[in-house]
Amino acid sequence: MRLSERYGDRMPEELPPLFQRILQNAIRDWFRRQKVRSTWTTLLSALAPGRGEEDDQDPLDTLQEAGDANREESPHGQLERAQVIEIIEQELSRLPPRQREAFVMRYWEELDVAKTATAMGCSEGSVKTHCSRATHALAIALRAKGITL
Repeated sequence: MRLSERYGDRMPEELPPLFQRILQNAIRDWFRRQKVRSTWTTLLSALAPGRGEEDDQDPLDTLQEAGDANREESPHGQLERAQVIEIIEQELSRLPPRQREAFVMRYWEELDVAKTATAMGCSEGSVKTHCSRATHALAIALRAKGITL
């Protein structure tokens, strides 16, 4: 589709290398997205208690509810989890507004790059940059506070 939409006016002999490049870029983009999503899913799921949860719930809300629902966990474990949640929320609030907006839309609302860019009124490249910077800033801040997930 990308080839026909963007390069329909090119000569037929130019199309095979263009198709190859578009395919390679699409594959790289897909793997990058999976890596980032997997990282945050793993980090947030490490905080979650081992119970069946709905996919459409906010991980932080789920974790807060779990403190009441999971009485088998020690009070110390509940306190630690509540503190980690609070630290994550604080660090999210410290991000610049555009980074926070992009991060929340992409990883909590699970919007794709195009929809996030439309909602934010910026380019897809800007969304990717904001998300990357937010992810790195959060990772550094959490690591500095001794949180390893």
